[in-house]
Amino acid sequence: MAYETVTKAAETQHNITMEGRRRLSVSGVGDVESFNEEEVIMSGGSWTLSVRGSGMHMERLSVDSGDVIITGRIDSLSYEDEAPPREGFFKRLLG
Repeated sequence: MAYETVTKAAETQHNITMEGRRRLSVSGVGDVESFNEEEVIMSGGSWTLSVRGSGMHMERLSVDSGDVIITGRIDSLSYEDEAPPREGFFKRLLG
């Protein structure tokens, strides 16, 4: 008799704090997939968060604590439930 084991990535606890659409703090980030002045894509566990805006910069990027702080004009935040397998920024940087 064959058994199929299905595992899902553990849901990573995270918090988001936005200060006046000019500063965004995200905790619990496992990887930053990509970033530029108009879009930042980050993931943690089974979620992917896309931040869109203009003139955005990463003020803080902490690999150890999983904290990301973005400054600039923030226009939208969008979640995807399942993070597609990608080679992220941290893996390219540390790999």
